[in-house]
Amino acid sequence: MFPLHRGRRLRVNESIRSLVRETSLSPADFMFPMFIAEGENVKIEIPSMPGIFRRSIDLTVEEVKELFDLGIRAVNIYVKVDESLKDNTGKEAWNDNGLMQKAIIAIKKACPEMIVMPDVALDPYSIYGHDGIIENGDVANDATNDALVKMAVSHAKAGADFVAPSDMMDGRVLRLRQGLDAAGFHNVGIMSYSAKYASAFYGPFRDALDSAPKDADVEVPKDKKTYQMDYANRIEAIKEAIWDVEEGADMVMVKPGIAYLDIVREVKNAVNVPVTVFHVSGEYAMVKAAAERGWLDHDKTMMEQLMCIKRAGASLISTYFAKEAAILLNKK
Repeated sequence: MFPLHRGRRLRVNESIRSLVRETSLSPADFMFPMFIAEGENVKIEIPSMPGIFRRSIDLTVEEVKELFDLGIRAVNIYVKVDESLKDNTGKEAWNDNGLMQKAIIAIKKACPEMIVMPDVALDPYSIYGHDGIIENGDVANDATNDALVKMAVSHAKAGADFVAPSDMMDGRVLRLRQGLDAAGFHNVGIMSYSAKYASAFYGPFRDALDSAPKDADVEVPKDKKTYQMDYANRIEAIKEAIWDVEEGADMVMVKPGIAYLDIVREVKNAVNVPVTVFHVSGEYAMVKAAAERGWLDHDKTMMEQLMCIKRAGASLISTYFAKEAAILLNKK
């Protein structure tokens, strides 16, 4: 009689494996993070993120069209702000003629069906590299929320489908929802970075935007640990996600991805809205570096990581691999 159960019967060949496969990936599962720079015909590769570029708006639009043709339906956009426009208030963030606003307008005009989710945080606009306004040596929560509302409304005016607050200020989802509704943008959604950890995996991203905390002539926090989460904590992530849903978030996000799949599953089990996972720059860079040295098979590792994120509970994966993965999936 032994063994009564033979799991290998369901693994005999690819046809059988495909019949019983529990999780699947498609290009529509991905969101592509994009970095936007001033100028025209600008395309600058980010050294720590091979294959990822800062592009001017004209080239960003062309890339968005390619992504849409591949089946990708969402982009998460960030801007590289000129140093001369940075200060401690972040006021350039709600300039209706700013780089982010012009990018949103251009993308929606060229590809109306692409879902555009601009980043809402002050770090690209801050002379100190922090996600909010510095007061008395720390990031001022409520003053920062006031600024974020202005920023989000400006994005909505430009045509954003969702705003994506990544700042981790307390209460900002409620303030954003109230601000958007008061301005008449009831249908603009909020994808909240609910469980954003203070992670070492963000290094290449900060290179891309020059958004790391900086030395200053006033007292400022040396890192972002007073607002981003302690990576030792699990229950806190669930609490943050539930609070954001109660405040009006349409989606919640866990960031980073691969190293936090336990958190993804916990959050998925706790909330009744879609869960987005950010497969972050450091996770991307590690695969690229190992593959360049011949230590890992690039495509197999990429697809395994993305499948594991989806399996853990992600409804949407923000990943720098989105275009490469979509190309592979479309060949099958």
